[in-house]
Amino acid sequence: MPEFQKSSVRIRNPTRVEEILCGLIKGGAAKLQIITDFDMTLSRFSYNGKRCPTCHNVIDYCKLVSDDCRQKLLQLKEKYYAIEIDPHMTVEDKFPYMVEWYTKSHGLLVEQGIPKAKIQEVVAESDIMLKEGYENFFDKLHQRDIPMFIFSAGIGDVLEEVIRQAGVYHSNVKVVSNFMDFDDNGVLKGFKGELIHVFNKHDGALKNTEYFNQLKDSSNIILLGDSQGDLRMADGVSNVDNILKIGYLNDRVDELLDKYMDSYDIVLVKEESLELANSILQKIL
Repeated sequence: MPEFQKSSVRIRNPTRVEEILCGLIKGGAAKLQIITDFDMTLSRFSYNGKRCPTCHNVIDYCKLVSDDCRQKLLQLKEKYYAIEIDPHMTVEDKFPYMVEWYTKSHGLLVEQGIPKAKIQEVVAESDIMLKEGYENFFDKLHQRDIPMFIFSAGIGDVLEEVIRQAGVYHSNVKVVSNFMDFDDNGVLKGFKGELIHVFNKHDGALKNTEYFNQLKDSSNIILLGDSQGDLRMADGVSNVDNILKIGYLNDRVDELLDKYMDSYDIVLVKEESLELANSILQKIL
């Protein structure tokens, strides 16, 4: 497959990847399910040299948020993002800091009284973009009725609006994320359910075992992520025959490449397309 020859594609163990691919191809559409992260995995990390926003950033930088609030959100990001990607801290050590970051930033957004009616407009005006080849990816999965589980620590309302506006929010897609909770007047009053952050996707996966149990014949998985936390997204699946883990490495490549190559089967370095995933689907379907 020519897509595997690109310089952005890094594989620690080609023989193992070949074995997994053979298992996925043998199982075909009937056995396949997709479990994927959203921010910087399905969405772009950058475009024309400029950083693209995450779901949270779309709200943080929109006109509904005051300059004072934006400043506070930025200060939180500067403090906590450094912790999130600190290679010398364990995931367990980072955990409480992530909860603190999300709780504080969500609290600031609630203070802004964001109206539900404006989410559509805010997304349309933002620079959030899906990766190149997204239509092919979403449409092919929909045509063959392959379940797609989007598991995001972002803001679900923004995520759903992005894929809706892109015309790819198909019936085979299930989104699990942090959803906004609005009062009777349609004003943001909080967030629903338990917080999902970048390092507790294991727990979230286990809470969705009911979803995965309905798919017990779908024992072949393609997992797409961009962080170490994303590796746990399939933990709710009880019967796995083959799982192919594809990791996008967008930032601090020199520092993190080794770690990513140890944990993901295929690492895509500074890659802004879904070309590889599409070529794998082409073979399976």
